[in-house]
Amino acid sequence: MISRRSLVAGLALLLTVSARAEAQGSIKIGAIYPLTGATASAGTALRDAVEVAADLINSPHPELSALPLAATAGLPGLGGRKVEPVFADHQGNPAVAQNQALRLITQEKVVALVGAYQSSATLTASAVAERYGIPYVAGEASAPSLTARGFKWFFRPTPIGTDFGAAYADFLNGLKATRAVNTVAMVNENTEYGTSTGDAISKALDAKGMKVSLRIAYSANSTDVSAQILQLKQANPDVVIFVSYTSDSILFMKTMRNLDWKPPVLIGDDSGFSDTAFIAAVGDLAEGAVNRSSYDIGKPGSVQYLVNEIYKKKAGHDLDDTSARGLQGFLVLCEAINRAGSTEPAKIQAALKATDLAANQLMIGYDGVKFDANGQNERAATLLVQLRNRAYVPVWPDRLATAQPDLPFKGWGQ
Repeated sequence: MISRRSLVAGLALLLTVSARAEAQGSIKIGAIYPLTGATASAGTALRDAVEVAADLINSPHPELSALPLAATAGLPGLGGRKVEPVFADHQGNPAVAQNQALRLITQEKVVALVGAYQSSATLTASAVAERYGIPYVAGEASAPSLTARGFKWFFRPTPIGTDFGAAYADFLNGLKATRAVNTVAMVNENTEYGTSTGDAISKALDAKGMKVSLRIAYSANSTDVSAQILQLKQANPDVVIFVSYTSDSILFMKTMRNLDWKPPVLIGDDSGFSDTAFIAAVGDLAEGAVNRSSYDIGKPGSVQYLVNEIYKKKAGHDLDDTSARGLQGFLVLCEAINRAGSTEPAKIQAALKATDLAANQLMIGYDGVKFDANGQNERAATLLVQLRNRAYVPVWPDRLATAQPDLPFKGWGQ
């Protein structure tokens, strides 16, 4: 007969072994993206990017020793434990994003969250994380409103609408010596991303002496944008800035060709214009489009080039700006978890607040990563690129450019 003392001792041993096994298990990080729906191409690219980031951390990559955690296997600060991204599909629906964040936190027991690409989905998912006290790192969502909520658990490495607007204004002001850029129109989709980013771009342009003379808001995922293009055709502005996701960006390019109108300068605010699906679908129609980006593949042998080679083997195509920002966001979070030496959310939060990364510790073109009191990266940076023969090349600022801007916008009339 087993004595009570033996039973208690056995149970204690079992609990100890179980706790030890748990301590040595992988560290789960929730990753919420649109894996189906209108923006699935971007979501799939981001899933691949996060998986590559996890591989850079979990397996030794001595050739990337400049990146924190890349040269070692796992997280040294936690005994070499590996990170495990747990993916969830929000389908481009903010309500689904909210539910998936709740599931990842309460059922999957993730220690932190990343995502969710679309700002409207990030808005709801991060609100759940804030309520539960779980760190949330938004590597891609750029609506300025996200870091204006007073959240304590929300961190964003990527630049935002105010940064983009300032870049567009400086770029356009620099063109004034050679061409007319007096009238600027903006076309933005009507979710959190388009509305908040459009507001910020307009404000930044105004602060630098340029005004948006025509602003057109439209319903996201539209099936017909003829009315919007006809409105632009009638106004005939010198510059048009599009703040749109992939399917809308493709539709705008096709409709512009069908209605035979194009502006002298066309700027796409990343998102749809950066998606490889956009280039595959309408790259020939968008020749000469200017786009903002924080990522460039770089020269052979550079950190960003080597990371892109790893990504390309997995995904079958190069990193774009969005997927690169998502990859970097995951790396920033894991670097903080490693410094925290713990999976306790409060310790990860404290480590994120103390993040201080230099530009040479990144695989993207930020000036570093250091979060302000609102969780926004003070060192975020952007450059402008131009579509040339289905590939983007840096054209602004001069110190980062590999080519001069080729204007006016050629589009389909090359």
